[in-house]
Amino acid sequence: MSKLDPSCGAWGDDRIHRLPVRVYYEDTDFSQIVYHARYLHFFERGRTESLRALGVHHSELINSDDPVAFAVRSMDIQWIRPARVDEALIVETIYRPNKGPRLRMDQAILRGEDMLCTAKVEAVIIDPAGRPRRPPKWMIETWTPVVTAAPE
Repeated sequence: MSKLDPSCGAWGDDRIHRLPVRVYYEDTDFSQIVYHARYLHFFERGRTESLRALGVHHSELINSDDPVAFAVRSMDIQWIRPARVDEALIVETIYRPNKGPRLRMDQAILRGEDMLCTAKVEAVIIDPAGRPRRPPKWMIETWTPVVTAAPE
């Protein structure tokens, strides 16, 4: 029997990470429409799995010789149209150039070609005491190939 391994999505040649997700009943309100706060869960999965696809694992970051973690500093979210129970969605994540300890990402949730929700995210790299710090050199080298300049 083969080992099951949950997909972490994939980075495309266009430098966009795509993660397929399914809407479950637990994600919805009484009307079977995705509850607004659940979109944050989908976005978090997209960010986590985009890192995992680059070989960066949260558990290894905090337990390394030079421990770091991520904390979301801000999110600007735009809800465009609703997702519903049982729908298959794609979470897209695009990395933007970082500034010091800040990492910027643009994210979107799509149903086919339909844009459902977008987010501009700023995360901060922190040390175990919760203080901001610059990312380790190896981390910058890991994500640099997928960084895309923000549109003007």
